[in-house]
Amino acid sequence: MNPVLTPSTVNEFVEAVRSHPRVLAVGAGTKPRLSAVGDDVVRLSTAKLSGTTEYEPEEYTFTALAGTPVREIAAALAAKGQYLPFDPFLLEAGATLGGTVAAGLSGPGRFRFGGLRDFILGVRFIDGLGRELRLGGKVVKNAAGFDLPKFFVGSLGRFGVLLEFTFKVFPRAASTLTLRLPVPDATAALALFTAAGLGRWEADAVDLLPSGDAVALRLAGPEETLVVLAQEILTRFPGEILSPIAADALWQSLREFRWTSPEDTVLKIALPPAEVPALTANVRVSDGRVHVSSGGNVAYVALPGAADPRILGVPALTLRGSTPLWINPVTAPAIVAAVKSALDPFNRFPGL
Repeated sequence: MNPVLTPSTVNEFVEAVRSHPRVLAVGAGTKPRLSAVGDDVVRLSTAKLSGTTEYEPEEYTFTALAGTPVREIAAALAAKGQYLPFDPFLLEAGATLGGTVAAGLSGPGRFRFGGLRDFILGVRFIDGLGRELRLGGKVVKNAAGFDLPKFFVGSLGRFGVLLEFTFKVFPRAASTLTLRLPVPDATAALALFTAAGLGRWEADAVDLLPSGDAVALRLAGPEETLVVLAQEILTRFPGEILSPIAADALWQSLREFRWTSPEDTVLKIALPPAEVPALTANVRVSDGRVHVSSGGNVAYVALPGAADPRILGVPALTLRGSTPLWINPVTAPAIVAAVKSALDPFNRFPGL
């Protein structure tokens, strides 16, 4: 069993990294497969490294420590009429800011405004030599050289111990409205995704639900405008407008993975929209379920524990389950190895 240390200050994290040949920072464990490592790796919990260190509502930026629960950040932003447009996952489950960045997970809101990496401005971390470093800045107009903070998004903690982040945020829309649009199959869902991307609706989110029989389309903006757009959409794609309570429950269910079973193997799969029909067919054959998000650019798959995810035939990342971390892996770009060598020359952190 991996030992778990819980440093409470940055200096203690630096000392812990320097004192152990193999380490990995871990958050709240909401995506357990990402922190399942060999017995030689000491895990460093960020539980005590929590709190917002700087928040400038008028500048639309905040800085917070890695162990800060994302739900606390969301609540603080909401009090000022602001939010994280990329719709972070697993807020109610306790996901931390560091774990969210390391996992690189973006929710349904990615469709309109982009993913997590489009909102990160700066990062503070400890590299494999035990050095405390800062990359990026704390204001939006501060770009010089390589935008390395984005490189840590989805890095799984393999380049360093992430300590602190700065993000830009957006003002929250005055109103939202969600439509449930039935579809006979994934091919019809793909046509709807395409229409949403090319149309004038500026949809906030467009997802194929795990039930496979409907697409959820969310609009955001002035209430009177949303009603007009909704009627236009329903003329082309028959469906229904969900009540605010039903809509909130639906999006929360997707963000919290409540459509999965605790025994399921849960995977993240990046894909082009054209591959959505084939993937959904393969998942159904495996008695699984799939939530296709961001207009068909990413899928979250839940397979029964006994199913072999390799039969899906596509590269995937295991978020939960006992299968390998990477399924059907592809060769990483050369720059990944170069950055890994520069930041962690002695392989103190697990490899990718």
